[in-house]
Amino acid sequence: MTSVEFGLDTFGDVTAGPDGELLPYGQVIRNVVEQAVLADEVGVDVFGLGEHHRDDYAVSAPEIVLATIAGRTRRIKLGTAVTVLSSDEPVRVYERFATLAAVSQGRAEITLGRGSFTESFPLFGYDLGDYERLFAEKADLMAELLTEKPVTWQGTVRPPLRDQHVYPKTEAGTIPTWIGVGGSPESVVRAARLGFPLVLAIIGGDPARFAPYVGLYHRALAEFGRDRLPVAVHAPGFVAATDEEAVETVWPHARKVITRIGAERGWPPLTRDRFEADVTEGAWHVGSPETVATKIARTVREVGAQRFDLKYSVGTLPHEDLMSAIHLYGTEVIPRVRELLA
Repeated sequence: MTSVEFGLDTFGDVTAGPDGELLPYGQVIRNVVEQAVLADEVGVDVFGLGEHHRDDYAVSAPEIVLATIAGRTRRIKLGTAVTVLSSDEPVRVYERFATLAAVSQGRAEITLGRGSFTESFPLFGYDLGDYERLFAEKADLMAELLTEKPVTWQGTVRPPLRDQHVYPKTEAGTIPTWIGVGGSPESVVRAARLGFPLVLAIIGGDPARFAPYVGLYHRALAEFGRDRLPVAVHAPGFVAATDEEAVETVWPHARKVITRIGAERGWPPLTRDRFEADVTEGAWHVGSPETVATKIARTVREVGAQRFDLKYSVGTLPHEDLMSAIHLYGTEVIPRVRELLA
């Protein structure tokens, strides 16, 4: 367990400035670059950027932001959380990340997913009725492209390929690529069938309830004749000097963003009791460095994960608070988790 990797994920949430007003998108993106640079400096292993196409997130082209980060960092792996493959073109996804692998000297990764929002479907002209078919066929094609050999493929969602090379080829011969899932057994089995490592998005409830999905994943890998592959956890959280400070800092921003999304999806508004219960017993890893480290270690053990990614941005939570949390995560939380796991 001491070989577990530790990452940070953000969606480029549009944050509030010192005056409480929302920052312009350009400043949010520049702040994300600074957050990644700090993460590299304090020893975080992986930095992931989500892709969204709505007004509360600034990052719709994560590869460009990651390429900028690559030029400012030395060792941190750079990936997505997630790339919405259903509404993208797999050949172009491969080309963009192969290019990122070149400029970052092999630090590029991809996490493929269907995403938790659907704005990209009408934006790029896709029918939500094809939701499952789009992802299934494109994930299958992506697996072929990542071999970096001539690809012959035929499906229904794009024209066929016949003995097609795609460039640039990477120096490593492939791009590390994961599949993110939110708790669908079918998605877990698909990841195993295609040979992709698994990322579990644990955004609500006790992380221990996801352990059966990991068991299913490893059984499916064995049945498909594949070697054991790593599992990662993506979960929300925030680190401050004390438990009370962490909760009080995050709460108003969490309430606002979750209540807004809930109104779109028919959820009830987030209450303080519900939030505190999820901090204590659920998916939120919020508190002092010791509290967060203890909870991460428990999550990693119970799920059987080889990577833990903290989704550290929470709605309009200001850049300065995010920088402080990143510093504590790298300098105090990660070393403590390694001690606990050892």
